[in-house]
Amino acid sequence: MKFQPHKYQSYAIQFLKDHEYSMLLLDMGLGKTAISLNAIRDLMFDRFEVGKTLIVAPLRVARDVWPAEVKKWDGFDFLRLSVVVGDAKTRRAALMADADVYIVNRENMKWLVEHFEKNKIRWPFDMVVIDELSSFKNHQSQRWKYLKKMRPFISRMVGLTGTPTSNGLMDLWAEVGIIDGGKRLGRFIGRYREAYFKAQGMNPYTGVVYNYVPLPGAEEAIYERISDITISMKAKDYLEIPECLTLDHEVVMDPSERKLYEQLRDQLVVQVGTESVDAANAAVLSGKLLQMANGCLYSEDRELIPIHDKKLLKLEDLIEQANGQNVLIAYWYQHDRTRIIEHLTKVGYAVRDLKSSKDIEDWNAGKIPVGIISPASAGHGLNIQDGGHILIWFSQVWSLEMVQQTNARLWRQGQKEVVTIHRIICKDTVDEDVLRAIDHKDATQARLIAAVKAHLK
Repeated sequence: MKFQPHKYQSYAIQFLKDHEYSMLLLDMGLGKTAISLNAIRDLMFDRFEVGKTLIVAPLRVARDVWPAEVKKWDGFDFLRLSVVVGDAKTRRAALMADADVYIVNRENMKWLVEHFEKNKIRWPFDMVVIDELSSFKNHQSQRWKYLKKMRPFISRMVGLTGTPTSNGLMDLWAEVGIIDGGKRLGRFIGRYREAYFKAQGMNPYTGVVYNYVPLPGAEEAIYERISDITISMKAKDYLEIPECLTLDHEVVMDPSERKLYEQLRDQLVVQVGTESVDAANAAVLSGKLLQMANGCLYSEDRELIPIHDKKLLKLEDLIEQANGQNVLIAYWYQHDRTRIIEHLTKVGYAVRDLKSSKDIEDWNAGKIPVGIISPASAGHGLNIQDGGHILIWFSQVWSLEMVQQTNARLWRQGQKEVVTIHRIICKDTVDEDVLRAIDHKDATQARLIAAVKAHLK
């Protein structure tokens, strides 16, 4: 198939070619892989400005999506690819292969750099493309530190993502810094904090600040600093995709169940029958409360302690209301998965995990009436919009990126129906806190994207 870029894609391709450092904030479905491959091809074989290119991506995307895109389009199929994944022996062989583009999963960034250093091999990649730049938001992670070491030897850097500020503006320092070497937001995270944030929330015993909020005008100043190397595009502005509706459904615990929840929340320990469950700190407490909101807890011995079945009953109602249309269920905890499958099987529904390539194929063929998926594995690289248009969030998760990426598995180009996203919320629990936090982060991200949105002439 011949790649004929849309107008917005041609704009993005030219932007990549004209800028040594660039960030593309592209919604899912806008073709960021094809855009990048087009720019790589032109820079390597038309302008001769690039010798070898390295693509860093999530494992499944590195292994499956990029090679599939190269094979899909006639204009890219002559590019020689080497996929550097697998065991150490396989990775070494892939690095030794004579290729134009090398693709490595982000978890192997440390191994890659150490391989060159150990064998005294000069860093060979003058262009690096980071697919899902948001996975480089932590400047203390090994992947960030090791890529940063090689930054002086890289002449062109590209960052691709649809969720640049999934945890707020603080993420941008590491993401932008790995692209431009610290030129726009500074070389030190401490000075970035001082310039654009103020402390809000400090441990009174240790003096450690655990929360920062932007100063007045900081967002606009940050966006202005990075606007020259950044373009953003929202799918709704460029693609004809159906509407997406989000519907919230409340469930309420019984008084006895509520009492257990409040006891754990207030005292960090709860007794359920003969089992005792305690929360050692705020993070653990949050996880325990989310589990209770879903209706079940793990004991210290990893035994399941049932609390309530309110979400399961609401889930059953929503599937019944779908009137035979295929439904996808997102869960977070393993006991959520276990209970969902057991309950729905008992009432007559056949539930199937979407894990393997065969599962995905059958889902897209309409053969799976009730599918179940974890946001941790559904985030990137899955095209499952052909199999259904109804998504039910049984569990609520703190990660905006996971939420958006999972929703985008159905709400994307190629979807022919209005997408309906149902969120089951346990009233007056941490579920509501999660949704408020997600909505706040989404607003911050929306302002970022709007500030640097590409305006096509």
